[in-house]
Amino acid sequence: MINRGRKLKPPCMIIVQYVLPAIRVLITKDLIERHNLRKINVSAKMKLTPAAITQYMKGERGAAFVEKIAKSDKTMEILSELAEALSKDNTPAEIVIDKMCMACMTIRSEGIICQGSQLARVREF
Repeated sequence: MINRGRKLKPPCMIIVQYVLPAIRVLITKDLIERHNLRKINVSAKMKLTPAAITQYMKGERGAAFVEKIAKSDKTMEILSELAEALSKDNTPAEIVIDKMCMACMTIRSEGIICQGSQLARVREF
């Protein structure tokens, strides 16, 4: 594959820059809307600042991939299970990590990240 001056990002960089924030948006909304948690509680459970939670809810962070991820029933099921686990007290870190990894693997296997890679390339120019 010839690069021709384009800056191609490896999948892990796309995950960190675009996918992880979109996953946080979806989980945040689930915890607030379906589980009726307050933003302050969500921020503590997700180890984020309350300001970050507000930005996720307003679409100021993570908006680029939310629609693409939301179209994946399998990914949304995993994220729903993750939100369910986080809604309870003292969720083991292993469960959170396993669910996040499953979501990322599903996103990659369904080609969602490939669609998003085009977006990442376009934004760099």
